[in-house]
Parts: sequence; structure tokens; C-alpha cells
Amino acid sequence: MEFKNVAVVAKANVYFDGKVVSHSILFASGEKKTLGLIYAGSYHFGTDKAEIMEITDGSCVVVIDGSQEEKTYGAGTQFDVPAKSGFTISVKAGICQYICSFIG
Repeated sequence: MEFKNVAVVAKANVYFDGKVVSHSILFASGEKKTLGLIYAGSYHFGTDKAEIMEITDGSCVVVIDGSQEEKTYGAGTQFDVPAKSGFTISVKAGICQYICSFIG
């Protein structure tokens, strides 16, 4: 996937001692996305805005806050995270790459 006419924030967003790293992409419309890598492990993220997480490479297992259900996502799939919520994302092996779109 390629994004045209965007600004990129050079400083990385680094979480969990570098096990999750992303960069912010800013669009002229005001839309913001992050592109990132998640290394093997399990991590919990809270959300303010609703998010769409698109998996572009690798795979992960996700549990949305308030649910017990584990769902596996691979390249070419996506999941939604409600606003004022959160999710636990686990990568069993390798690296999972994603694009996160912030809604609202």
C-alpha cells in the first residue's frame, strides 16, 4: 500500500521497550494513520478514538476489551476497536505489520 501527498512524523512512537514501533502519517484532510511493527509478545493498548487495525504482514491474536473471544488476524484482514476501549494483541512469532486508522 502506498500513500501519496502525506506528511510523516520522523520521530517513532515506541512502546514496550521497542517491541512495538510505529510512525504517524498525516493527511491533508486531517486524517491520521500509524504504520507499525509488533514483535513477538503480548501487549495491551487503550483507545480514545475508534480504530481500524489493518494487518499488512504476519499475524496476530486479538482480544477486544470486554470480550473473552480470541480472534486471529493475518495479512489482508482487519479488526475494529471501539472508542474509549482497548485491546490485547499477541504475536506468537516473527513480526506483525499494521496500519492503524483513527476514526472520529
